[in-house]
Amino acid sequence: MMAAARRYRPMSRAQFGIAVLSMLLVVVGSNILVQVPLNDWLTWGGLSYPVAFLVTDLLNRRFGPAAARRVAWFGFAAALVVSVWVASPRIALASGLAYICAQLVDIQVFDRLRDQRWWRAPLVSGTLGAILDTAVFFSVAFAATGMPWVTWMMGDLAIKLAVNVSMLAPFRALMWNLARPANA
Repeated sequence: MMAAARRYRPMSRAQFGIAVLSMLLVVVGSNILVQVPLNDWLTWGGLSYPVAFLVTDLLNRRFGPAAARRVAWFGFAAALVVSVWVASPRIALASGLAYICAQLVDIQVFDRLRDQRWWRAPLVSGTLGAILDTAVFFSVAFAATGMPWVTWMMGDLAIKLAVNVSMLAPFRALMWNLARPANA
């Protein structure tokens, strides 16, 4: 039995612009930071990138999956263009591919779990998104470079998963301001 279609609040142009700018800042910043190792097993990008899932999940909760996908695609295009200038083309390509795959999975999984306990949708969707993003990004960006990319990948994944859990607190804190769909 199919559930009734939800109606979500429409996103204003200003809200859309802020959402795309937020994504742009997170992705471009992470593309710069991933090129800077923190130690032998971690880059700074692993600390900043999981915020993208927080942005997507908040958009999905308030405006629905269609609006979240729209921001993801616009964020993808904007970040790809800017990333080519601030990072190597290989990093920009790897980031773009990993970002859009992970964001679309995050949005789909979040939407399927949205009516369960408040923490389940962002935790599960963020975890799956982080795993996919990390595997795609590091294999495209650093394979055959002679760099310790597998070690960085494992370190970044561990940190992304920890940051994903820590993003539950801001998600919960911001949920009070997120209206439920009109017919929920």
